[in-house]
Amino acid sequence: MAPVVLRPRAGGAAQAETAIHRFVESARDPILLEAGEPPFPLTPSSYSLEWRGPKLIIQAWDDVRNLARRIGGIAAEKPGKLELLIEKLGGRQGRLSLLDRARGTAAEERHSERLVFREAFRRSLERQFAGWRIAELSTEINLEHSLSPAYPRAFLRNGGGGWAAIAAPPEPGAAAGALTFGLIWLDYLRARQPRVTIEGLALFLPQAEARTVCLRLPFLNSRAARFTVFVCDPNGYEDRLDPADYGNLDTGVEPYSNGAGLPLQVERWVDGLLKLPFVERIRRGDASVSLRVRGLEFARASSDGLVFGLASRSAASEADVHEIEELARQIFRMRSPSGGAGRDNPVWRLQPEAWLESQVRRHIERIEPCVHADPVYGQVPAFAGGDRSVLDLLAADRGGRLAVIELKASEDIHLPLQALDYWMRVRWHVENGDFTRCGYFPGMALAAEWPRLLLVAPALCFHPKTETILRYFDPRIEVERVGLGAEWRRNPEVMFRIRGARRPI
Repeated sequence: MAPVVLRPRAGGAAQAETAIHRFVESARDPILLEAGEPPFPLTPSSYSLEWRGPKLIIQAWDDVRNLARRIGGIAAEKPGKLELLIEKLGGRQGRLSLLDRARGTAAEERHSERLVFREAFRRSLERQFAGWRIAELSTEINLEHSLSPAYPRAFLRNGGGGWAAIAAPPEPGAAAGALTFGLIWLDYLRARQPRVTIEGLALFLPQAEARTVCLRLPFLNSRAARFTVFVCDPNGYEDRLDPADYGNLDTGVEPYSNGAGLPLQVERWVDGLLKLPFVERIRRGDASVSLRVRGLEFARASSDGLVFGLASRSAASEADVHEIEELARQIFRMRSPSGGAGRDNPVWRLQPEAWLESQVRRHIERIEPCVHADPVYGQVPAFAGGDRSVLDLLAADRGGRLAVIELKASEDIHLPLQALDYWMRVRWHVENGDFTRCGYFPGMALAAEWPRLLLVAPALCFHPKTETILRYFDPRIEVERVGLGAEWRRNPEVMFRIRGARRPI
């Protein structure tokens, strides 16, 4: 006769059993999550809950994995989430979460996915740094030092030597941010571990998105740190990469057109709009003419005609000219620097970088006394694949040396490296004589030396880690930060001008 197994009817495990059944029955899309593991769907055919003697065991499985844990009790229970206390091998305590994806548990899933990625990163480190000890591996957020939880970071030690390492998650665009947070992590470890010689930074990047980072590395200071890159394939394995394999930049400059050749009727409409003293005419490299009020484009003229509008564009006719003029006047009123029409109105808040560009163009000799006020070009060369989060201008000084001017109206931790992306393209075209050949800066003899790089933003909008990142730039890149007063919309007063990685006084 089989022995009779007495199932406990009280205590934490019994309460947990009831809670699990209640949760699974009420959830529309239940899943099981454990730190470092992908989620398990909880369906009648993919999990079980049973007593083995006095122990309550939950099991979950899929096509390739199986998980079994002893349930000790309930840690927390709320709508859409049940957190359980579990006992792992060796008596170690842990937690297990049951979530209902239909109740908006995206944050918990994202956290779990990051832990899964962290463990994959650990395996990569063990393969590529055999003999080194992983002294630290984390995905925790660190607001004080601007370390993102999206990028797992590690500290590797071998005797008195060390390496900083960081991995970019396999998400579109994430690799571009890895170098920013990697430099911050490297600098943080060096300050925290003064007795360890931390040689450099190892970057683990998705294979499809490593190019952006690899193109930046030759313009970092090789004396300040060593840099090594590993590209990871979708199967989770990685190869060491030589950044030189990426060769030249994929960049180009379109021949410049000064906007001449517009249809006579369109040119007449444009001339009429320019009689309004606040309308700006910006010639674009594609032969079109942008008409703006305080940076906000309200019309564009080209060989195809004139289009106008803000949220949507309409083709203009003679009957629309008065309406277009009225649109420009309304924008002028609503984008008053004082905010008299209300700073919460969408037109006032729209495209702050474009407004900043307008002010810099108008007062460029105040922003940088050495450059010519005209010509000043925008978005040359243009970036393929969409808009950038920063705006750029290109000017020349009196010696023919180019100046790249990057503009940002709000705090952005990635500004220095985004500016480097544009600067290195300009440098490449300078060395190849493309600007002169394509009709830019007519009548000027452009110098072949490396361009200067100016970062222009409201003084309080430079991210505190800007100096940290600039500290790792190649010292041959002349970088200058220009901080403007808070009332830059009214009057772009220069509050500080700082070269290199120095801090404002």
